[in-house]
Amino acid sequence: MHPSVLVAGETLVDFLPRSRGPLSSVETFTRRPGGAPANVAVALSRLGEVPWFWTRVGADPFGEDLLETLVDEGLPERFLVSDPDAKTSLAFVAHDEDADREFSFYRNGTADTRLEPGTVPDAVLADLDWVSVGGVALASGSSREATLDLAERAREQGAKVWFDPNARPELWEDDFPALFNEMLGHADVVKASEEDLAAAGIEGDSPAELAEALHELGPDTVFLTMGASGAFASATADAPWGPATVTHDGFDVEPVDTTGAGDAFTAGALLALYEGEPLGEVLAFASAVAAVTTTGEGAMTALPDRETVAEFRSEGVAGDDR
Repeated sequence: MHPSVLVAGETLVDFLPRSRGPLSSVETFTRRPGGAPANVAVALSRLGEVPWFWTRVGADPFGEDLLETLVDEGLPERFLVSDPDAKTSLAFVAHDEDADREFSFYRNGTADTRLEPGTVPDAVLADLDWVSVGGVALASGSSREATLDLAERAREQGAKVWFDPNARPELWEDDFPALFNEMLGHADVVKASEEDLAAAGIEGDSPAELAEALHELGPDTVFLTMGASGAFASATADAPWGPATVTHDGFDVEPVDTTGAGDAFTAGALLALYEGEPLGEVLAFASAVAAVTTTGEGAMTALPDRETVAEFRSEGVAGDDR
């Protein structure tokens, strides 16, 4: 295989609640595969663009099941690493009445914090168009250095770098804003939520102001996801698809579980950019992939294929893009 995209980062087990309410009140959970980069990689595969996926799980029953799941989803095995000396990360999830989430992570010294710099050779990077990384890998362990190293070498080899900060304050100490800024210096595209930017100390009174603050830190293209309010994209003249500013009002759906919606958006937008679509279509397609994902339970298990997204868009529930 010679994929044109590489995704890097954590794969973990999500324990989803069988009832709504805070974690302290949930008594039973359902196990599902998860981890933001894993969701992105599987979403790309289901949408028809199989990527490399570089991840690390424990050599334990959870890790064995996750690796089997990734392979069953069509992902090549080359960079799927089993760590004999660490456990697999776990995340317990709670849902409020609007299907929004609360997380509690068990991730101290787990396998996904132990990615090793240089695992992906330059020869592989030279064949890539895109590398996608997330912020959780920057939180601790050797994965921090490995992620920064991957992004830096990818750009040297001519690949574009996509960064989703996916801020999880409970995983960090005091250095998230500094690492966020450093990573933006290696990124061509950043996709973030307002919560991500608040955690990084990025402020603005409008999506356009937030995007401009991010452009000044390096990326030529910015995607802002705003939940039920839709999404916003901005590209400078340095972007192959810019300059452009686009807004999409979102889709009218009844959410069951918003876990993984941002990851689905990333996969949809990355794929549409790779296929050369204009920024307005990129935003509309990514928003549709995310919207469909919220209508099912679980992150990875709810990810749609391309036919499902096309059918969803043809039903006429699309929001306004401008």
